[in-house]
Amino acid sequence: MAKKDASPRWDRRMQQRLARGEAAALGELYDRFASLVHGLAHRVLEDERAADGITREVFAHVWEHPDSYDPKQGPLRTWVATLTHRLAVQRLRATETAALARGGPGTTEELESKVRHAAVAARADYIVQSMPTPLRAALELAYFQRRDYRQTAADLGVTEDEARRRLRLGLQLLSTAHDTAAPGAPPGYGGAA
Repeated sequence: MAKKDASPRWDRRMQQRLARGEAAALGELYDRFASLVHGLAHRVLEDERAADGITREVFAHVWEHPDSYDPKQGPLRTWVATLTHRLAVQRLRATETAALARGGPGTTEELESKVRHAAVAARADYIVQSMPTPLRAALELAYFQRRDYRQTAADLGVTEDEARRRLRLGLQLLSTAHDTAAPGAPPGYGGAA
């Protein structure tokens, strides 16, 4: 399994390798971030084929423009997620605007509401995937498997106080998805953290 948390040094080296045109670097980057990119795109677009297309666009952009990543702005992972979010929202707006122009159901306000909802959902997915494994594991047990904090503690082999702490921290992180996701605001890069 690929290491999820890359160091700034790894990010800079990856950017340099991409700038030199190393196809192996693109493959390594794809292996590391393809599931993140596809998942975010699918969350925004709710369409498997459209998410596949966004995934191709993101990695093509990274390959063609590796210098557009600025390590001073944050991790490469965040830049890739932001790029994915921006392209997926553009695709969603274009698709919905075309449907409105053809006389399809909905209004501009409904489109913007859908975009805001997709942005919050994509940011929440990104936050969950990026949070430390102990917090994510506690949230998954409590919310997807319907465990209370005592059962979560037992399943994780930690104290009840530690399970409550992990759940509280995880929920605090997750609550920022709605607080910082404004229309057009990317998930965590150059703005919302």
